[in-house]
Amino acid sequence: QVQLVESGGGTVQAGGSLRLSCAASGRTFSSYNMGWFRQAPGKEREFVSFITWSGSSTSYADSVKGRFTISRDNAKNMVTLQMNSLKPEDTAVYYCAAVVRTKVGVQRTSTLYDYWGQGTQVTVSS
Repeated sequence: QVQLVESGGGTVQAGGSLRLSCAASGRTFSSYNMGWFRQAPGKEREFVSFITWSGSSTSYADSVKGRFTISRDNAKNMVTLQMNSLKPEDTAVYYCAAVVRTKVGVQRTSTLYDYWGQGTQVTVSS
């Protein structure tokens, strides 16, 4: 079992920055690849970013590429999402999720992730 707790959400003006953190507890953090997803009101949950268990590989949705950066610290059981140049369309609840690293081809498919946090609200005002 892995418990995930997100933090760092809030309200920011367009063009601003936020840094989301996801603290993991439970089983060995480095056994898991990690993803960030978001869900805006009335919309389906969508992929934002992914990082492998070692941090050696990352991927991003086209909508956030060049603005968001994912990273992890296995010693601290933490994954972060640095969000810069925020836009009103980035407004959503952001979730971190964990998937066991032996499960391949999962990156953007939310239904294949094993554990989820409770989410943190990000609101970007224009």
